[in-house]
Amino acid sequence: MAKVLINFAHPALEKSRVHAQLLKTIKGIPGITFNDLYEQYPDLDINVAREQKLMEQHDIILMQHPFYWYSAPAIVKQWIDLVLEHGWAYGHTGKALQGKYFSNIISTGGQEGAYHPQGHHAHTVHDFLLPFIQTALLCNMQYAAPYVIFGVHRMDTLDIKEQAQQLGHVLELLRDERFDLSPLPKLEYMNQILHLPAQTR
Repeated sequence: MAKVLINFAHPALEKSRVHAQLLKTIKGIPGITFNDLYEQYPDLDINVAREQKLMEQHDIILMQHPFYWYSAPAIVKQWIDLVLEHGWAYGHTGKALQGKYFSNIISTGGQEGAYHPQGHHAHTVHDFLLPFIQTALLCNMQYAAPYVIFGVHRMDTLDIKEQAQQLGHVLELLRDERFDLSPLPKLEYMNQILHLPAQTR
């Protein structure tokens, strides 16, 4: 089994319909390590040793957060700045994360079509996630396709529950290594795992 770590960041979880439901599903999946960054570090005082140890113990690291201003909540940047140290995560001797998979689980208010060169935001989600993609490469990790839930503002309760079930299924597939992980970086979205032919997973 692959060891999956979810680093979760939402500064206003009490106002979130989508992530609150996602968390109910995620926390019920055995073998998934859930790390709530704002709960652990309400003052943004990151325990670097703790976070590095968690990363060392896992094969797949996923940053789950709403897509705030085309990026992530502030604590995610703080986490990257402090945890991914030179000599540990990157640099000549920084090999602690080599071979691991790194990606994002994000939710957006806009529909998928809005994230297109001709769409409202004029860029793809992948364009906005470039800092995460390059960070993974610098730290000798493979950036897997992001898991994206589009259009959350228009979702009703049933839609949200369905999205939570789909994410739960994907996480179980990752955990159980029921498919070859190597194509992950080549997918557009990690959501597509559910539609891969059975023989590839």
